[in-house]
This record gives sequence, C-alpha cells and structure tokens, in this order.
Amino acid sequence: MRPAVPVKVTAAAAGTSRLNKRMAELGLCSRREADDWIAQGWVKVNGEVAPMGLQVLPADRIEVDKRAQGQQEQQVTILLHKPMGYVSGQAEDGHTPAVALINPRTHWRDDPGRMRFSPPQLRGLAPAGRLDIDSVGLLVLTQDGRVARQLIGEDSTVDKEYLVRVQYGDVALDVQAAFPPAQLARLCHGLELDGQPLKQARVEWQNPEQLRFVLTEGKKRQIRRMCEQVGLKVVGLKRIRIGRVTLGNLPVGQWRYLLPHEQF
Repeated sequence: MRPAVPVKVTAAAAGTSRLNKRMAELGLCSRREADDWIAQGWVKVNGEVAPMGLQVLPADRIEVDKRAQGQQEQQVTILLHKPMGYVSGQAEDGHTPAVALINPRTHWRDDPGRMRFSPPQLRGLAPAGRLDIDSVGLLVLTQDGRVARQLIGEDSTVDKEYLVRVQYGDVALDVQAAFPPAQLARLCHGLELDGQPLKQARVEWQNPEQLRFVLTEGKKRQIRRMCEQVGLKVVGLKRIRIGRVTLGNLPVGQWRYLLPHEQF
C-alpha cells in the first residue's frame, strides 16, 4: 500500500483569506493600512496580536487598537477642480501631477470646512480615480484607504457624472439634431472596450451640443473612446459629480476638504 500523500488545502478551499484582505472587505481600512497596522502590533485576532500574512476565517474576531483609529481620523480627503494640462496620478511626459496644486495658496477661501492645511496632509495623498490631462472637473485625492476602495475598488458602485461637449463630423452646432438616436442608444448600452462589454450607462442630451454621461466604471479615456465608436468627437469634458458629492462652485485650480458629513 502506498503511503498517503498529504493534501495541500488552499486558503480558498479552507474558507480563509489574508487578514489584510479581510480588514479591507470589512471596510476597516485599505490593505496597505492593514499591513502597517499589523506590523505595528495594532491588530488582534481572537484576542492575540496578529502576525503578518495571517489567514483568517469569516467568524474570527478582529480588533483594532485605538492608536490606529486615531491615525485614521487624521487622514484627509480633498476635492480638487482639476484644470486641463495636469495628469491625475504620477508625473508623466513632463506633465505635472494634480497633487502639485494642493497647497495653501490654492485652498478655496470659501471652503466651509474648518481644517487648516499642513504638509503632513500630502503624505500618501493619492487620486481615487482618474481624470485625463485634457479633462477638467472633480478629482478626489485621499489619504484614506476606505475612501479609495469605495471609489475605485473592484466592487465599487459609485457613479460619476460628466458633461461632454461633442461634434459629429463637421457638425458643431445642434449636434443633437444630426446625431442618430440609435447611436445614442449604443452609448447607453452595447459598446465594448478592450474586448469587454461596458456596463450600462446613462447618456442623454444636456443641450444640443452637450451630452450628460453617468458611469459606474472608469476605464482609461472611456468616454472619449465610447464617443469615437459612434462617430462623435469630444471637444470638452468635465466631471461634475462623484456619488453624492458635487463639484458645485469650487473654482478651477482650487481645492477644499471633504466635509465630515459628506458621503460618496
């Protein structure tokens, strides 16, 4: 008789997941934050200080030290009215990243929040979503991994609203009259990008030269590429809302803090 071969039980088969992933799923923090907290001994599982890489079950009790919660409360989320010519993320091809606009001089003087700017607020401040170099409007930058996950996580359902000025061939005025309704229907549902069908969108005419898009996903240059597929050229694109947070009257190139009562 052959000796028994031990069966390797995978995490998925055992119903477990890595602690940092589980903490993110519970909305406690981002995976990166979880790793930082675990490394500092701020996380306990079933009453024991958790080591890095621990696999946990759904029923396991996770406790987070108050020091981690205090650190999280100091994290800021910033709303920027991004101008043209700035990239959302890392500097590329000589273009300046939007985070360079976050400084005391560009802080909106009518910001209803009471927070004051300090240099540590720039540490780890990153865009939660993209807005390409030729587009303007609402850009969210945050230190809070919970906000980033809500806006750009794989399971995010937060919608984004855009005003998009378009041309149809040589038609620049009263584009609505020249553009076939069947093509507008395709913009709402029926297109694909990168070999994958797009999620259903809401697209309607805001005025004869401008469309209103509401999307729940954010592929690279998605609206411009969608418009190309139906013969439209985008000549202006502005994001005016993310979830329940609107751009409002925030001036171009200026920023304000997300208020405590504001939720995406």
